[in-house]
Amino acid sequence: MMKKENEIISFQKDLSEYNIHLSQIQIDQFLQYYELMTEWNSFMNLTAITDFSEVIKKHYVDSISLIKAFPDLSQKSYSLIDVGTGAGFPGIPLKIIFPGLRITLLDSLNKRVHFLEEVIKTLQLEDIDAVHGRAEDLAKPGKLRETYDLCVSRAVANLSTLSEYCIPFVKKKGYFIAYKTDNVIEEFEGAKKAIRILGGDCKKQIELQIPNSDIKRVLFVIRKEDSTPLKYPRKSGTPSKEPII
Repeated sequence: MMKKENEIISFQKDLSEYNIHLSQIQIDQFLQYYELMTEWNSFMNLTAITDFSEVIKKHYVDSISLIKAFPDLSQKSYSLIDVGTGAGFPGIPLKIIFPGLRITLLDSLNKRVHFLEEVIKTLQLEDIDAVHGRAEDLAKPGKLRETYDLCVSRAVANLSTLSEYCIPFVKKKGYFIAYKTDNVIEEFEGAKKAIRILGGDCKKQIELQIPNSDIKRVLFVIRKEDSTPLKYPRKSGTPSKEPII
């Protein structure tokens, strides 16, 4: 228990660098989230990172680094979709810290969605839903297309593919933010055409280091300037097999 208490102190120190201060309720929610994740991880694949200190640094603090792109997250009631959320990153840490966000967690694996529903229920989170489906299907007209102020993703697809999954969900003048590792210059060059075709414009790249660590991160902040042409996203599987280049 003492080790966890020390890790929580470190967590609070990290977040203070983002000018975020945790309440006891939020601390309890992050602890409950960790307990649920490790419990479910024993019988299904949620994350390879299970050490508490690593979960805090590589999942929790990393997820919350979105505030570097949007300092007003606590002031505005943004609608946000987290595409390929997996075990709930970055969506659930963002919801705990910024309860005014209205969040959709999207994942293609039903078992993970059941886990996310359990987290939402246990942590008593409101205005957050877990949805089972593929981005290529749910971004079609009449579904969730051009519904959100923000779309975020930490998924492991290349930026061109990820843009085709994500930009269609975003309203005009909204934003798609891709969490990437620091070594992505070539990947960005290869995604410029896709971003433009899909109606986006990369406004900035925010390079940051996770507080008190050597973990580097780049946030690509892509603004939706025009509606996405109706032919995108293409049918399931195509964006990953044949990225727009």
